[in-house]
Amino acid sequence: MDARAVRRHFPILNQEVNGRPLVYLDSAATSQKPLAVIEAVDRYYREQNANVHRGLHTLSERATQALEEARAKVARFINAREPAEIIFVRNATEAINLVAYSYGARLREGDEILLTPMEHHSNLIPWQLAARRSGARLRYIPMNPDGTLDVTDLDRLITPKTRLVALTHVSNVLGTINPVAEIVQAAHREGVPVLVDGAQSVPHMPVDVQALDCDFLAVSGHKMLAPMGIGFLYGKRELLEGMEPFLAGGEMIAEVDLERATWAELPHKFEAGTPDVAGAVGLAAAIDFLNDLGMEAVFQHEQELVRYALNVLREVDGVTIYGPEPPRGGVIAFNVEGIHPHDLSTVLDQEGIAIRVGHHCAQPLTEALGVPATARASFYVYTLPEEIDALARGIERAKEFFAHGIRR
Repeated sequence: MDARAVRRHFPILNQEVNGRPLVYLDSAATSQKPLAVIEAVDRYYREQNANVHRGLHTLSERATQALEEARAKVARFINAREPAEIIFVRNATEAINLVAYSYGARLREGDEILLTPMEHHSNLIPWQLAARRSGARLRYIPMNPDGTLDVTDLDRLITPKTRLVALTHVSNVLGTINPVAEIVQAAHREGVPVLVDGAQSVPHMPVDVQALDCDFLAVSGHKMLAPMGIGFLYGKRELLEGMEPFLAGGEMIAEVDLERATWAELPHKFEAGTPDVAGAVGLAAAIDFLNDLGMEAVFQHEQELVRYALNVLREVDGVTIYGPEPPRGGVIAFNVEGIHPHDLSTVLDQEGIAIRVGHHCAQPLTEALGVPATARASFYVYTLPEEIDALARGIERAKEFFAHGIRR
């Protein structure tokens, strides 16, 4: 994959920030958008905009067709069995909350939900709330010192009381690629469904839900070149059909009178109100862009960048890197001795370098690492090796700046 050619499709990358060429190393937070996505959204609003599933006029039919074509494209991208298994939501957070509320309604006191210590808050807090409502208990797969999961004792962790396993596919802090297929197999031996947080995997590697055999998959579109405010939940039909709606109103009903209502067929049962049709159109365009690159090529490009970044950053004195050796996701969390991550980010920003700092919405994980925060550089299809070189130079300048300040 020619990342230099790819970059030409991203207008935002051609600008300067603080008088320096933009070095965008925060793609795990949100990806930048290619011109094809920007133009698809613009074209929708110029030529197709109308409410969907509600009108017989031409524009409504065009908008409905665009929405349902986008749903079918998402289904093919992750190899779902049918488009009806794709529920459009705002983001992975909403997708997980949907499952925690609707599937979680069957939880009872004494039931168990199995998670991991590396979960994003979006795949932790919804289950804390579900446990609080039901009296269920949260349990955790242990983590090895290198940031991988210890799955040697899954048969003990998945008990007759386990009602759901929920875990991230790729850690947004450590880059750990978890053995989802192995965990799914162990859970299914006990009849336990598995939800996978795919926010950091689906944008970056081939993901086949039938090969994984996961029961739910939550994804944010804005992390995979699509607009903000659009995402999707994949769920197996048999599970979705047995769940009550998460939100109510609009086109999620079949019939309604003053006393009761019945629900529409999938996927509409879970899509109350007017959907983000333009976002779905943008998501479809993003999928086309990624398919043209090839998801295996995307993954290999990031693996090359990760290996290069690890080698470069390990040459910088005072840098501590967290997470396992490759293969791993395209994120590297690190700290620089004597410099708070927030201060590091401020200095790097003056050099035009955008990174993420903080606990990355995974506070229990950073506490387990024994630090209050880390810096995080993250990569995508448009990232170049020289941007990693710029990061290393920026860290050296930050060290010089703070060393000078201390001497004064």
